[in-house]
Amino acid sequence: MTIDSTLDFCLSFPHAAESIQWGNDLVMKVGGKMFAVVVLEPAKIWISFKCTPEEFAELTERPGIIPAPYAARYHWVALETKDALATSELKERLRRSYDLVFEKLPRKIRSKLG
Repeated sequence: MTIDSTLDFCLSFPHAAESIQWGNDLVMKVGGKMFAVVVLEPAKIWISFKCTPEEFAELTERPGIIPAPYAARYHWVALETKDALATSELKERLRRSYDLVFEKLPRKIRSKLG
């Protein structure tokens, strides 16, 4: 997936929003909470996202996928290359990340978002 197609996909989720943080990282959020980060400048990683503890253990054993810097303790992984996951699997993982974050939002915020 390209950066543009990744962003389009993430923004297709209900109430998803984007913002620039930490210099030049594009952060995808729902209810003010991050579910994916796309690095816009050349770096060691290009995207990171949240997963379950089980998925974290499985994914970090695969080539090209590492614990996300600064966020690994919250079960975030980072992809070092764009081919570390097939497009279909990346889409599934991004949707799962969105769902995990949405489920943890306070009830009041979830109700407000619908």
